[in-house]
Amino acid sequence: MSAEATNPAVSPAPAPSPAHRRKGRPRIDLRRLGRAALLGPTTRDRLPDAISHVADAHRAHHPDADLEPLRRAYLLAESSHRGQMRKSGEPYITHPLAVTLILAELGAETTTLTASLLHDTVEDTDVTLDQVREEFGEEVRYIVDGVTKLEKVDYGAAAEPETFRKMLVATGNDVRVMSIKLADRLHNMRTLGVMRPEKQERIAKVTKDVLIPLAERLGVQALKTELEDLVFAILHPEEYARTRALIAENAARASDPLAEIADEVRGVLREAGIQAEVLIRPRHFVSLHRVSRKRGQLRGSDFGRLLVLVGEDADCYAVLGELHTCLTPVVSEFKDFIAVPKFNLYQSLHTAVARGDGQVAEVLVRTHQMHKVAEAGVIALGNPYAAPAEEHPDGEGERVDPTRPGWLSRLLDWQEAAPDADMFWSTLREDLAQDREITVFRPDGGTLGLPEGASCVDAAYAQYGEDAHACIGARVNGRLVRLSTVLKDGDTVQLLMGQDPASEPSREWLEHAHTPGARIAIQRWLAAHPSPAADEGHEESDGARKDGTPALRPALDEPAATSDSVGAAVVVDRPAATVRLAGCCTPVPPDEVTGFAVRGGVVTVHRVACAAVTRMKDLGRPEIEVRWGDTTEFRVTLVAESFQRPHLLADLTEVIALEGVDIVTATVEPPTQQRVRHTYTLQLPDAAHLPGLMRAMRNVPGVYDVGRAQHQAAATE
Repeated sequence: MSAEATNPAVSPAPAPSPAHRRKGRPRIDLRRLGRAALLGPTTRDRLPDAISHVADAHRAHHPDADLEPLRRAYLLAESSHRGQMRKSGEPYITHPLAVTLILAELGAETTTLTASLLHDTVEDTDVTLDQVREEFGEEVRYIVDGVTKLEKVDYGAAAEPETFRKMLVATGNDVRVMSIKLADRLHNMRTLGVMRPEKQERIAKVTKDVLIPLAERLGVQALKTELEDLVFAILHPEEYARTRALIAENAARASDPLAEIADEVRGVLREAGIQAEVLIRPRHFVSLHRVSRKRGQLRGSDFGRLLVLVGEDADCYAVLGELHTCLTPVVSEFKDFIAVPKFNLYQSLHTAVARGDGQVAEVLVRTHQMHKVAEAGVIALGNPYAAPAEEHPDGEGERVDPTRPGWLSRLLDWQEAAPDADMFWSTLREDLAQDREITVFRPDGGTLGLPEGASCVDAAYAQYGEDAHACIGARVNGRLVRLSTVLKDGDTVQLLMGQDPASEPSREWLEHAHTPGARIAIQRWLAAHPSPAADEGHEESDGARKDGTPALRPALDEPAATSDSVGAAVVVDRPAATVRLAGCCTPVPPDEVTGFAVRGGVVTVHRVACAAVTRMKDLGRPEIEVRWGDTTEFRVTLVAESFQRPHLLADLTEVIALEGVDIVTATVEPPTQQRVRHTYTLQLPDAAHLPGLMRAMRNVPGVYDVGRAQHQAAATE
């Protein structure tokens, strides 16, 4: 996209060795194409020689493609760019030609290639978007507009981040915009030689921080790996040189253990009657550098991986079975990305097999179609907008819908809230650095896509946006947890929301927010509500935690609510013994119980699962056998957690009375952060009333949890 690129012959980034260069069509001769571009077509309808490489590559993937749009797009681009030169001295038209060839070789469809040929015309020539629409249609116009840079004269230093913001918004509606941008950056990185070193470094850093993660997220591994190597050569020339030397040294070895293992794998599959193609895929420079740092001394088999290509999904597992049966598998290396695809559409089986001499070969098993998608990502899908997605009409399939992946939806959400270009630019880099994704489930069956390491705070803002300021807690897999809890893939998350519209987020939430959407929303609220003494010398209030989650335990200094012999009858084999139901766990029939003798000859009865039981045993207290008698009445202490609202106490006591239960004592703690905690000691007619009573209390508006009291019992009880 820049006319400042130069001749690859003088580029400081060495070209990949022959062993690492992809087989197939030779590299395009830019000088020859430049001459062909200047000469132009010999007849009006003949396909210009300059785009014959593009046409051949396109027809290899799309045999029936109509080449007429490409011919017309080339003629417009060539005539518009005529007279413009790159810093290398080549006609500028060679750049859009090279970008289009990259996309054609990856299997891009005709509309993408047409827009690619025209991608610099609006930015660098007199061609207008209206003219592009008139001649090529609205789709092509939209894509060209999406990749067109904003002018520095209008945006100054913010031109680059605002251009990326504009491009990402356009990508949200059409992923082909970013496909062209990635190919454009790849060609410019290939031809970066005459730039000043500081400018090379600046472009390489932006490529590393923004473009390479975007290529990964769109699944375009072919572009990502080459971009990584080119950036590696510029930013880390010494490590690049050492890695290059390792590759040359390995290529000079007389034997190749990877080739020997490949022959062995071919024999195993041939004997099993499985039709498969077994290839050796040399590692690219960055991949080999990472392996060398991880393992130190490299083995011959570390310089590449085996790729097994088959026809059907079932054949992948058949290959895996044969490899693990006939060779020695390294079980820790097995990963199934077919059953659970990555968020960027990648599917493959990963395993490793070992030989007796210590050589270990990593093996990738996939179908030919999986391989095409693994290399080209969304580009390999053709036109993803040709027909609506059928598998997920309800929009819940964001992990497999290439037109709007979950990470892109989240990015588009928070970018609107970024107040300025600097925050957008820094936050974008942070967001793209989180390259792994998890999926958590909502109680209603919906899903949330979050980056790995996300907390309940992130889930709240992902689901509710700025309304998440009112979040007061969460349940993960049915259990109450802190909002700081880090979520795992597959967790079910229920967010507990307060009812007060004036609810405010806790400042401590920033420590637990990992997603840009959560951080920006919290920071915006805090900036709009400054507090000079915010959090200075702040201590946690009783019943509330710093991260804003409800503290469901009673205060430690609260007197234990006890149940004595007037409650449920407990039979103990000790004459004249006084029995007391422990207040720490408030046992009720039919709980499994045990007893301990305490001062004054009293036997306290605890639930077997009570923490005090373990403590008593550790102190050497002998257990006393107890059991429930025939009397059904008993006392129990319940704790109700609720949002603050008028008449809540009256509503709760009315519900308790309607259930035929007597209130022995009731305590209401002062509200903290719009939450109230009620503790009731109740006399129930029988144990069967307890589940219904707790259910009725939970149904009171504003109440979000009701549970049995669980407080500490003194060790000297």
